[in-house]
Amino acid sequence: MTTLFSPLRIGTLTLPNRLVMSPLTRNRAAAGTNAPTALNATYYAQRASAGLIISEATDISADAVGGVRAPGTYTPQQIDGWRQIAEAVHARHGRIFAQLWHVGRISHASLRPGGAAPVAPSAVQAKARVFDGTQFIAAGQPRALDVDEIRTIVRDFALAARNAREAGLDGIEIHGANGYLIDQFLQDGTNRRTDDYGGSLANRARFLFDVIEAVSAEWPGRVGLRLAPFSQANDMTDSDPMTTFGYVIERLNDYPLAYLHMPEGHPGGSRDLQPGHDVQVLRRAFKGMYMANNGYDRDLAMTAIETGRADLIAFGRAFLANPDLVERLARNAPLNVPDTTTFYGGDMRGYTDYPRLEMAA
Repeated sequence: MTTLFSPLRIGTLTLPNRLVMSPLTRNRAAAGTNAPTALNATYYAQRASAGLIISEATDISADAVGGVRAPGTYTPQQIDGWRQIAEAVHARHGRIFAQLWHVGRISHASLRPGGAAPVAPSAVQAKARVFDGTQFIAAGQPRALDVDEIRTIVRDFALAARNAREAGLDGIEIHGANGYLIDQFLQDGTNRRTDDYGGSLANRARFLFDVIEAVSAEWPGRVGLRLAPFSQANDMTDSDPMTTFGYVIERLNDYPLAYLHMPEGHPGGSRDLQPGHDVQVLRRAFKGMYMANNGYDRDLAMTAIETGRADLIAFGRAFLANPDLVERLARNAPLNVPDTTTFYGGDMRGYTDYPRLEMAA
């Protein structure tokens, strides 16, 4: 029987088990440079027994930034930091993808180069908050991107993928979910454009597929994608998400993606959806490897794998608080409880000091 602990091949990479560490923003890169540090390398290496680690969301350029001390992949110092992480994870026989993002309108002028306004498909302000290093503040009023700027951002995604490969990471995940820039283009609540990047489904999806093509050209077989069809995070709305994401997911079959990663329900919240919204209908439209996320425990994860409802299961907070989560789940052992006060920013506390099973015993 295929189980949670069975190996699996995704793209050109073989995983020893189907447990994935979900991308978790921690805001602990070096202040001023947003370069990963030795502390970050320790954090990821502790969790190397995961079948795959997906890194915290990683800015593709200085213009993509939406929070203090989130890591980037666009300077030599940042690339060196990721190289240190890759070496630490590989020394413990792990595998790690970098999640690449551009936050779009989920930012603030105080976080952006020269105090510039955030950018978006359309000038629609989000009822959302961003972390400025000490507190969460309201997202700023964005301005609409012009077509040349959109093409520059596509190139930035491709360069970030190249930089991740040069740093020795194992692949990348495109962050197309949770109300960030790619998601803002996809959903009609945030995309009011009337040019080639707005209006019809094909036009609203154009930016996503431009990014997939550019990134896949840099790293064939090592590209995953995260979408969140029913997430309301960061003030997202779409008039018909089943149609929007059904169209997108059908088209994904034309590309050699390593996997499709989707939170089931509302990320970090309920798995329940309103009538007519069905993750499994969308999941079955994708012919490749499917990674499920949101609200999974050991029993639910094992059932999903054994029944074929998912090929991989991503755990977030459980991996945050349990560096040895794979062993704990295999032994059905108790889990550490995450400390929510240390999620964003800070030092090693609530980051690299969670006890392993033998220490807890």
